[in-house]
Amino acid sequence: MFAGIDIGSSSTNVVFINSEKEIICYEVIPTSPNHKESAQKAISSLCEKNNLLESDITYIVSTGYGRKNVNETAKDVTEISCHAKGAIYFYPQVRTVLDIGGQDSKVIKVNEHGRAEDFIMNEKCAAGTGRFLEAMARILNVRVDQMGKLSAHATKEIKLSSVCTVFAESEVISKIAEENTIEDIIDGIHDSVCCRTVALLEKAKIDPLVVMTGGVAQNTGLVCKLEKYIGQKIYVPPEPQIVGALGAALIAIEEYEKKGGFIGSETK
Repeated sequence: MFAGIDIGSSSTNVVFINSEKEIICYEVIPTSPNHKESAQKAISSLCEKNNLLESDITYIVSTGYGRKNVNETAKDVTEISCHAKGAIYFYPQVRTVLDIGGQDSKVIKVNEHGRAEDFIMNEKCAAGTGRFLEAMARILNVRVDQMGKLSAHATKEIKLSSVCTVFAESEVISKIAEENTIEDIIDGIHDSVCCRTVALLEKAKIDPLVVMTGGVAQNTGLVCKLEKYIGQKIYVPPEPQIVGALGAALIAIEEYEKKGGFIGSETK
């Protein structure tokens, strides 16, 4: 059994796969200030739920912002490499991966082997990221996971001019005071995120197959609006939040083999 751990700014994700590269199970929990504690909690929870032992784990690769804080036995790899590897697992023909995380957005160019060849990242401002959507959801008193469905009922176009999260909050409050519907405001928020995202995609030059990863990819309303902006379908994995952790687990197999391990030589 091989483990991939992705410690992001918002969530800590763990994936276990077997030597055949099949997903055994996975876990997604909120990231705490103590990254090592978050990683251990996710691993322990996953083992307990699936009647597994931590000693069953042959090799661990960590990724994400807290990747160096997992434990002394885990190898750490950048999230760029892991998202590329995880995306191609679901879509072998992918060449462009869009990952919108908690505090940054990135577009990754992938080759046929699932390796990242280049990337463009926007990390100067939280606008257009998961944190931005969380902040907007708080003001509107809705859950983040409700935003996609609510935006589908929008009837009027609303534009947000602010590019800063703080100023956007004030602008949303003004839109509420003007008696705009929550649905219309959320649609305007999604539009704001899409404008920033399209700018990144255009810099990277969009390929025919674009895969979106990260927690924001669960927002169907935002994905649909982004598809209209770029004029093509965006593919979303069954569980987009675990793609980075899955990529880390796949790299764990590669690292195990490099170190002399032979897949299939022993049964756990």
